[in-house]
Amino acid sequence: MLTPLEQGLMRVFSHAPELALGLLAFSGALRRERTLPARLVELVRLRIAFFNQCRSCMAIRYADAVADGVTDALVCSLERPAEAADLTPAEKAAIRFGELMATDHLAIDERIYDELAKHFSTAEIVELGMTCAFFVGFGRLAATLQMTEELPPAFRAEGPVAPWSAAQVEVR
Repeated sequence: MLTPLEQGLMRVFSHAPELALGLLAFSGALRRERTLPARLVELVRLRIAFFNQCRSCMAIRYADAVADGVTDALVCSLERPAEAADLTPAEKAAIRFGELMATDHLAIDERIYDELAKHFSTAEIVELGMTCAFFVGFGRLAATLQMTEELPPAFRAEGPVAPWSAAQVEVR
């Protein structure tokens, strides 16, 4: 079942129903077939959401990630992930990759992939890349749609917002 936030996006995507079905199939496959930990994926998703300024993305915490250890304190560590004591080296590497996908994808070079390879298999790196590409692309689209009426007040504020400084998130 879709949350009100997700229903808002689907109302827009329903103008292209066949494409919306493809989007749902792809996003479903990313969730059902993933091998990466839910905690790691959620942390990467939220860091990318900040760079995208996708308020809908920042307003959601997925229940499987919460069950896998994503807490408000952990989300707060995303403000400065390289300095965070509560993030693992693997999480820091994945978050850095996600940051670069969202801000300067051409800076992703052999050094970045070598760092990822210390923590992830080739298949997991590909999965991380596909997941980040999904978050960056559709997060940016969602941000441009500016659908904030269904969001908690903290996410309707003027100017940039951050998942580590906004209250009243929806656990889905």
